[in-house]
Amino acid sequence: MPKKPTPPDRTHHPTPEQRQTVQLHATVGTDQETIARVLGIDPKTLRKHYRDELDLALAKANATIGGALFNKAKGGDTAAQIFWMKTQARWRETNRTELTGADGDELKITWQK
Repeated sequence: MPKKPTPPDRTHHPTPEQRQTVQLHATVGTDQETIARVLGIDPKTLRKHYRDELDLALAKANATIGGALFNKAKGGDTAAQIFWMKTQARWRETNRTELTGADGDELKITWQK
């Protein structure tokens, strides 16, 4: 009796290049459906085999960009310093508007019907 052919192995085996592709796409915000299509796999397979790349890509990117911003701020870049202080030290710009009448007198409001 002839042997039945062995079914092909349909298990996904990620390569380092595929991991790098997933991390790059996840870093720049490509949605998981599209990343899966780029790799030619199902989105469930993507999430199963590339969980760390999907979860950590944004954190790694933020660390890289944050480090570059921090270095610019330390190097004297005023815009980077202000941005850092607003986002990290809770500096805020506030606008205060005071209304007064003529010559600085109390403002009188009259309502007309």
